[in-house]
Amino acid sequence: MRRAVLWFILLSLLAVAVIELRAWFDRHPQDLPWTTLDLAHPVGRFTAVKLAALGSAPAQCRALLSDAGSPDRPAPPRRAGSECGYGDGMRLGAGTARIAAFSPPGLVTSCPVASALLLWDERVVQPAARRHFGSAVAAVQHAGSFSCRRLYGRATGPWSEHATADAVDILGFRLADGRTVSVLRDWRGSADETAFLREVRDGACRLFTTVLSPDYNAAHRDHLHLDTADRGPAGWRACR
Repeated sequence: MRRAVLWFILLSLLAVAVIELRAWFDRHPQDLPWTTLDLAHPVGRFTAVKLAALGSAPAQCRALLSDAGSPDRPAPPRRAGSECGYGDGMRLGAGTARIAAFSPPGLVTSCPVASALLLWDERVVQPAARRHFGSAVAAVQHAGSFSCRRLYGRATGPWSEHATADAVDILGFRLADGRTVSVLRDWRGSADETAFLREVRDGACRLFTTVLSPDYNAAHRDHLHLDTADRGPAGWRACR
């Protein structure tokens, strides 16, 4: 009898634990590897991995951007040799009331990068700018995305994520009040600018699979390199 009571208690506790675990799963789909990506969900443990995986699902990626109200639109495919080019390019929009523009205009990235940039702007960059400067970011200043080259421009070795437009280099930000924040000038500048740049770098690490900053090496002294390299569902991420 005593053994039966113990088993009943154990099974009851297990049932409660399963119910609580299921409820947690339902509340945190962004932290689970098997749930479908939704750009409306909070940024979670597997958001960056799921964004990178959109490279093999361009139709899904574009549908997600459309559902999120993004002004970005498809760009014509581009090929530049056997290893370079993209078929899922998105021409980033000129900005809206809630999304910063990109300067210079006409930036084209892969769809996963466009999706990650949308979330980065909304969830990281704009809140950080308002907190540190009391102003929104009007434009994100960049050094381009697509470039048919190998890592660091070497003649041999692995191809850069830029070769497929799966990377973008961010130079700085122009605020709505006219002020600018530059990675080169302000990474070790005044307190607010430095704190802002590190906050947007750290926030990017939750959305991109690779984030490289001036803390990484001299080659990145003037920009943040953000890319969506797809390293699989359990792939490693770099944040430096």
